[in-house]
Amino acid sequence: QVQLIESGGGLVQAGGSLRLSCAAAGRTFSNDFIGWFRRAPGKEREFVTAIGLSGGNTYYADSVKGRFTISRGNAKNTVDLQMNSLKPEDTAVYYCAAKFAYSGGAINFPQLYDYWGQGTQVTVSS
Repeated sequence: QVQLIESGGGLVQAGGSLRLSCAAAGRTFSNDFIGWFRRAPGKEREFVTAIGLSGGNTYYADSVKGRFTISRGNAKNTVDLQMNSLKPEDTAVYYCAAKFAYSGGAINFPQLYDYWGQGTQVTVSS
């Protein structure tokens, strides 16, 4: 059984940084897409970023471009999200999602993804 486990959330002041990590248990990453989504209180889930693990292509929402970086983690079967210059509007629960054996489809659509983590809270104070 595949599980995605997020870690690294917390409380940070505006302008600060946090690093989130998504670890997969039960599967070795291959031709997969790993995405990060977030849901702020009272808002719908929104796409943040994604990475294609076979080619390394990355994709970002306009709201985080230039501040967030998604990459393969140093640990096996992990994907990291480095978040810099955080703003209060980045406050949300962040979810890691995986589409295994990706063969096409809009990577910013949550319906594409087969597996989801439990989420990790990120709170940015002003």
